[in-house]
Amino acid sequence: MKKTVLIMAGGRGERFWPRSRNNLPKQFLPIVDEHKTMLQMTVERVLPIVDIEDIFVVTNREYSKYVFEQLPDIPKENVLCEPIGRNTAPCIGLGAAHIRKKYGDAVMIVLPADHMIKHRSIFLNTLSEAAKVAEEGENLVTIGIAPDYPETGYGYIKYMPGKTEGLAYAVECFVEKPDLETAKRYLYEGLYLWNSGMFIWKASTILGCIQSFLPDIYEGLEQISAAVGTPEQDEVLKTVFTGFRSVSVDYGIMEKASDIYVISGAFGWDDIGSWLAIERMKQTNEFGNVLSGKTAAVNTKNCIIEGKDKLIACIGLEDLVVVDSDDALLICKKDSTGDIKKLLELLRIGNQTQYL
Repeated sequence: MKKTVLIMAGGRGERFWPRSRNNLPKQFLPIVDEHKTMLQMTVERVLPIVDIEDIFVVTNREYSKYVFEQLPDIPKENVLCEPIGRNTAPCIGLGAAHIRKKYGDAVMIVLPADHMIKHRSIFLNTLSEAAKVAEEGENLVTIGIAPDYPETGYGYIKYMPGKTEGLAYAVECFVEKPDLETAKRYLYEGLYLWNSGMFIWKASTILGCIQSFLPDIYEGLEQISAAVGTPEQDEVLKTVFTGFRSVSVDYGIMEKASDIYVISGAFGWDDIGSWLAIERMKQTNEFGNVLSGKTAAVNTKNCIIEGKDKLIACIGLEDLVVVDSDDALLICKKDSTGDIKKLLELLRIGNQTQYL
């Protein structure tokens, strides 16, 4: 069966402020590789198993120009523009409807645009195994990551070691982001994987699940699909999609459906969710610092310092994140990076939206 890739690239990337902005979010920036954006790396990573014409990108309408600039070889009709963000279930449903329209049916490999994968060959082998499971019946397959510390920022997947399909384990349940003690228990029990947000299924399978569990969204997707190729296409998409409720595929589908399987991925995964990911992806110096751009540091330890055009000189700092941009400078404790969204809300309240 034909394999396709659907890349979700519509997020705002607020936790990477001040580099990531509303008008140019992190998936279109060279966060990890100075020569390639996150989106370009995601596409390049999967090209050994799919052709470029079988890659679809769902993004916000205002970001489509970046997709075409960064992926000049992708077919125009494969860039699907959401008029407004409505979470992952409508996003994935939109992609599935277009893939069904184009191919009748196909395996969909659904990937976020902002992941980092260290070991591409292992990653591709994992996706290929997941595709085999997805082709059997109406299986929904996700990729889980074996936790190596008690992370509280991820959802978890509990699997059943005694029930398998190929290399995949049947999923017992999905659980929300835990507190620290619960995360420690998950790590100790050894039956939980991090929920990576990567999925593999047939277009017909996920659309059938949307029809069963989110019938209002399915009805709208049918209207959008019927309008593809007509003069009313854009107007129908805008009207119908804007009317969708916001719901994640985890809550709307995965927590309700049957025949769900998970494959454990051991390919060096990171979701690049915040500035703290930089020290996991880039080499630290002998003092535990990650320094980029124009920087100079004395008696400074365990800091992430992202300079730009002007010199950032640091003396006697420890456990800080310092990020420069054209019009804003972020300075925060490493354990406070989760509060960046609070800072952005403060800017909104203060009508300083030029910095968002």
